[in-house]
Amino acid sequence: MALGLIALATLLSMSVWFSASFVVPQLQQLWNLTSGQSSLLTIAVQLGFVLGALTLAATGLADAVPGRRLMCAGALGAAAVNLGLLWAPGFAVALLMRMLTGAFLAAVYPPALKEVSSWFQRGRGTALGVMIGALTLGSAAPQLVKAAGGLDWQLVIVATSVLTAAGGSTTLLIRGSGPFPFPKSVFSLKSALRASRSRRVLLANVGYAGHMWELYAMWAWVGTFLAGLDGFAGSPNGAQNAAFAAFLCIGVGAIGCLVGGRIGDRFGRARSALISLVCSGGAAVVLAFIHSLPLPLVVAVCAFWGFWVIADSAQFSAMVTENADQRYVGSAVSFQLAIGYVTTAATIYLVPVLAENASWTAALLVLALGPAVGIGALLTYLTRPDGEVDR
Repeated sequence: MALGLIALATLLSMSVWFSASFVVPQLQQLWNLTSGQSSLLTIAVQLGFVLGALTLAATGLADAVPGRRLMCAGALGAAAVNLGLLWAPGFAVALLMRMLTGAFLAAVYPPALKEVSSWFQRGRGTALGVMIGALTLGSAAPQLVKAAGGLDWQLVIVATSVLTAAGGSTTLLIRGSGPFPFPKSVFSLKSALRASRSRRVLLANVGYAGHMWELYAMWAWVGTFLAGLDGFAGSPNGAQNAAFAAFLCIGVGAIGCLVGGRIGDRFGRARSALISLVCSGGAAVVLAFIHSLPLPLVVAVCAFWGFWVIADSAQFSAMVTENADQRYVGSAVSFQLAIGYVTTAATIYLVPVLAENASWTAALLVLALGPAVGIGALLTYLTRPDGEVDR
């Protein structure tokens, strides 16, 4: 019951994040934005989230305030700021609105991970996988709407603001933390930073950064990649068919989250994340060299990529909740997410530049660098300093 409520509250609350994928193309036409400005409207949400997460970590709010209260306040703030986009006169104000939206959402996602973790010790990886799987479907939704013909951007803004406010209200139905609450503490910046400097947490954060280097760029640009393939480009309904294929390639990651969670609970978080990174990075490399082959084969490999590209996300969060100083888990998780989301800004911007000025082969190979770094971090994580393999 609690897992379902937290997952629902998080999915609804994060609706305004997903709205960026709906509205940016229409705002580009409305305000005659350049491709760089359009990218910045998406990146602004990521960077705002980073600033918000760092603020939570630096002030100790993530550990001093009950997670459900933070989630409620963050969701209501994000809904209000997102609604203000209706009155934005142009790019500069819209950029600020999107950044503030991301900052408020930082009070939703990290506390949600901590709240779910308080309900589970055994099965924590699967539980977190359920929540992140719900967010994966939310991330895929814009492609489904695009395949159906799209929606007016003002309607999207109003609808997502209402959904986010509803998500914040849903958190009020969560009655306290779970049976495995984290210790309450008076915040100490020095102690919180120390919690993120332990060997295991540090390596988990490096692995998470490698995972995020790949993830959001894949989600942001897989539709564009597919739309340029010979089987879709130029055909009468090519754009809609490519968008539907992109929805499937992203949405299948919801199942990947569950599979990654089950593997993590049975064989260990790091092993599960390692398998995911090998599979997703390998898929990116394969796609770099086969995207001119028959369309069904390329889409199948792309779906395989989408399945594994998100399967490790919950495991990195679980690794932090289990290895950080338990008094400062909220700050440690917020810090991890900040590291990851600042990484996403680089590749969201870089991928279309590489695809346009070099090739999709170059762009996909650059994305594969993230999993390569993550694999190195996890192999180190799995080996103790004395050489003994960590079970």
